[in-house]
Amino acid sequence: MKKSLAVVCTVLGLSGCAGISPEVYRDQTPTLDLPTYFNGPLTAWGYFADRSGEVKRRFTVKMTGEWRGNEGVLTEDFVWSDGEKSQRVWRISKLDAHRYIGRADDVKGDALGTAYGNALQWKYTLLLPVDGKTYEVQFDDWMYQMDDTTMLNKSEMRKFGFKLGEIVISFRKGP
Repeated sequence: MKKSLAVVCTVLGLSGCAGISPEVYRDQTPTLDLPTYFNGPLTAWGYFADRSGEVKRRFTVKMTGEWRGNEGVLTEDFVWSDGEKSQRVWRISKLDAHRYIGRADDVKGDALGTAYGNALQWKYTLLLPVDGKTYEVQFDDWMYQMDDTTMLNKSEMRKFGFKLGEIVISFRKGP
């Protein structure tokens, strides 16, 4: 009986880690297309919360996207609630109707994006500097286009499979 219970708990635990596929959003509208949405100026507001849910830092981001065909550059200028300023520049390639690859200086390897319907999931490893050290943390990043001007984003940050925290962002097209 104990062995059966252990097997059931293990299977349930592992199935909980599988998550959902972006394909479940295939029929949701509006259809998210990165070259269309992230073209021109945008503003975003967000926060980082630790694993207990306590908001630790807030930020505003001024962004500019420029696309030529299926190749884009997205420049993000962050201003954090503690006064810190930072910049990330994404170079994004649209591979087909559903797949993207993104690269940035603080991302290890490629960020892999999969889009269906109004949703896009990015998976990548961020090189996160903390107190003079750099840590590799995994991001599971979900974006949901709500209408022509609004997108919501929720990212889970993990290390060794353990949740470190989450980032929530609201994007608005325009200056």
